[in-house]
Amino acid sequence: MIGYGDRYPQRIHHRASSLPSIKDHPQRIACKEGTPYYSSSGSNPNPLIGAVVGGPGEDDAYEDDRADFRKSEPTTYINAPLVGVLAFLVGNPNPSHIIH
Repeated sequence: MIGYGDRYPQRIHHRASSLPSIKDHPQRIACKEGTPYYSSSGSNPNPLIGAVVGGPGEDDAYEDDRADFRKSEPTTYINAPLVGVLAFLVGNPNPSHIIH
């Protein structure tokens, strides 16, 4: 999960996260002009705090590599179940009364 713990992913596969903000770079960045940012080994300048990425491979290793989208891309099908569970827990602070 981005932004939590000591070793969260820094280079996720997400265009808005890997490009500089409009405050820092007010000029338009066309599609191909984003390649240097995508290819950079630096951390994403706009972290998506709370986003969950694909995660480690079968060997439980996670290389923080923006190009490895299978592991580094936050997607709705990865994040939706977590949001659902967290919403349930917020709405039901004592779930033992609901789940038997």
